[in-house]
Amino acid sequence: MLRTLPILLLLWLAALPARGASDISFLVDTGTEMPMARFDGWQLNGGIHFDIGQALARSMGRQAAFLTLPRQRMLKALDTGNADLICGYIPQWLDGRFNWSQPFLPTVEVLLTSVASERPRKLSDVSGQVIGTVLGYKHPELERALGAGFVRDDGPTTEASLRKLSVGRMRHAVTSEYIYHYRLKQRDPPMAVHPPLRIKSYMTQCAVSPNGKVTVAEVDAAIGQLLRTGAIESIIAKYR
Repeated sequence: MLRTLPILLLLWLAALPARGASDISFLVDTGTEMPMARFDGWQLNGGIHFDIGQALARSMGRQAAFLTLPRQRMLKALDTGNADLICGYIPQWLDGRFNWSQPFLPTVEVLLTSVASERPRKLSDVSGQVIGTVLGYKHPELERALGAGFVRDDGPTTEASLRKLSVGRMRHAVTSEYIYHYRLKQRDPPMAVHPPLRIKSYMTQCAVSPNGKVTVAEVDAAIGQLLRTGAIESIIAKYR
């Protein structure tokens, strides 16, 4: 009997999943800013993406892992299954044949205008005027509303655009309501702007890799649980 114990132990160890096999890998753009993401070097350690990733993983009985990449490398990682999913997007923002979860995370895109300029009442009021945007980000509503009058000034990050706005180097910038409220709370940079002009409200989703370790059904079940318990609202409230 004693001689069989080492054999049984080896068989038991062989049956265990490989290290990290139970992880679910969330992809996060390194250009993302607070309150959506906080980085320590290249390591994600806070923000809405971090909290939602942790909550979704727990709901699926897994551990959350985070893969942080520049946006130009994200699609390949998601397509090949190097990352399992990315959240906070809609299909119009990502090129690729990904599977999509149910919508669950409310997002409002707004136009900020310096108080040194006249307050726009509708999008057509800013036609032909330079608008601060982030390189690689899509703004289909502005494209439809302004056409050739949508004049972009692409910067590396939203923060770069907001700093230009705060020092008078541009009159308008596009951002999310999350970032606007967070910046007001932090007062960095101080923003003397008109009340935001709402561009579009979205319910964003998770894009799920067709070659990843989780299915859309698993992700949807986890999202449903978080919605029922109010966990999503609690996460968002932390950063308002």
